[in-house]
Amino acid sequence: MSGTDHPRTDWHRRATALAADGRAHIGGRRRDTGGRREPVVSPANGGQIAELGICAAADVDRAVAAARRVQPAWAARPDQERKEVLLRLADSLERHSEELALLETLDIGKPITQTTTVDLPGVIATFRYYAEAIDKCSGALPSTPPGATALVAREPLGVVAAIVPWNYPLEIASWKVAPALAAGNSVVLKPSEQSSLTALRMADLAADAGLPDGALNVVTGGAETGTALAAHMDVDVLAFTGSTRVARELLVASGRSNLKRLALEAGGKSSTLVFADADLTGAAEMAAAGAFYNQGQVCSATSRILVERPVLEEFTRALVKAAQAHRPTDPLGGGAGNGALISTAHTDSVQEWIRRGKADGELLDGGRRVEITGSDAYLEPAVITGLGADHPLHTEEVFGPVAVVHPFDTEDEAVHLANATRYGLAASLWTEDFRRVQRTAARLVAGTVSVNTVDALSVTTPFGGFKQSGFGRDLSLHAFDNYTALKTTWLQWG
Repeated sequence: MSGTDHPRTDWHRRATALAADGRAHIGGRRRDTGGRREPVVSPANGGQIAELGICAAADVDRAVAAARRVQPAWAARPDQERKEVLLRLADSLERHSEELALLETLDIGKPITQTTTVDLPGVIATFRYYAEAIDKCSGALPSTPPGATALVAREPLGVVAAIVPWNYPLEIASWKVAPALAAGNSVVLKPSEQSSLTALRMADLAADAGLPDGALNVVTGGAETGTALAAHMDVDVLAFTGSTRVARELLVASGRSNLKRLALEAGGKSSTLVFADADLTGAAEMAAAGAFYNQGQVCSATSRILVERPVLEEFTRALVKAAQAHRPTDPLGGGAGNGALISTAHTDSVQEWIRRGKADGELLDGGRRVEITGSDAYLEPAVITGLGADHPLHTEEVFGPVAVVHPFDTEDEAVHLANATRYGLAASLWTEDFRRVQRTAARLVAGTVSVNTVDALSVTTPFGGFKQSGFGRDLSLHAFDNYTALKTTWLQWG
């Protein structure tokens, strides 16, 4: 039975009956931590759903030590055995997908229709992809002088620390945990303190699937826990998705500790470019999705919408209409629309951005705060125009359901405006002119350029950015570059 087969009252009943364990997962089992415990409050309804253990530095030390102990034996396991363990984990995630989707919805306020049909299927597919890749990534025999043979192999780096955000908690965790484990590393995962419950549950399922004790640890907490991981002298790799500000701090921590390798996916301020020859209705519907899906809490959200001037008014009317599909709704109701933002405090911050945009430009539609199921962490999607190209709403990451529309007159101007941020994560391009696609996509500074769609993504294609959006790539076989090093063995026999 799929998640959407349940009647509305069933999800609410199941949420009431759900018991969530907020203790850390270290060395193969749940453990109480040395730090304090904090309530986990659902933005969906304002109710407490768990108590989260906050890991102190000593807890991080124990997790890293457990990961270090088991890593050599895990790496030495035959490829087929590691593959079977990860496939069993994928199967277990699938069997428990409704439980995990419900936890995710309660933890972050995302609609159950999205967590059941997008997030959890993505997690399962990611583990299966990297499990199947284990015995298909071979080394190399490069050319050498006569009398010598060189063997180039990929070797795991050791202990991987992964710090992941709250907007796609389990899915982004899988982007890092799955390839790191597949390559033969052990992992210490630190989810956001605002969204830890599904990561903890995944660690339970991994232990049940036969992953060795300590191969996957989950430490819970906020900045102090992340700082302890970033500065740890026995962590070999730090994989991170989050803000550019924190990414800078992690660069410093690596230099001050053991020069641990970094893979950093940081912030974004991505654009949609709409040319006059585009399918304007389709472009407006997808531009609304690119700006407002998941309440705009997406690092690659295309919230800057640049439109060729002759079709500006027609497109903007279509965009306002399309935004209605993303109005907030009860996350457990099973209907279409957006859920809650991650917290009341974050909603306050986004609402302040909307007030600023309204004062400096024109708020065409939306932006109102809504109370649903006892929580006021809901916002109607906002469409704003009339702002200068250098206005902070064009340059700063809002991480909320706010789109700004701006005209352009030439292809060169469109590219200039799209590139006029310190980020380079994604872009969306709408035109029927294939020559323009080739010219423009080549000039856009973005890790992914989606043509006549938005936020194109697959487990088979790399995801990451340029400039202050960071470096390293999640997804695809290229993710193995984050967690392995090339080792040459030179045999001189002649």
